[in-house]
Amino acid sequence: MSESKAEENQQVEMAVHDKDAHAAYANFARVTATPEEVIVDFALNPNPFAQGKQEINVNNRLIMNFYTAKRLLSALAMTIQRHEQSFGSIELDIRKRVSLPVPPAK
Repeated sequence: MSESKAEENQQVEMAVHDKDAHAAYANFARVTATPEEVIVDFALNPNPFAQGKQEINVNNRLIMNFYTAKRLLSALAMTIQRHEQSFGSIELDIRKRVSLPVPPAK
């Protein structure tokens, strides 16, 4: 095998250090983009079922190039697929997820 093919087959090992990572919970995300970058804003919406205008404070903003965004898309898709295989489909329509309690029979 040529040296260039051997280099192509080698895997890069990444050592990730997350002791200084900031962890935050978000139940709201907004994705926007420029021609060069993808921007993802994360926030906590304290009342996700409220009607009308709501003010939401963005807690974290990730700015990445489209290559990183596509790798993130792929990683998230694989993670969700594995989760659904183990635990069932994730229903996005809240009306289908929420069941009203049935009153006891008299």
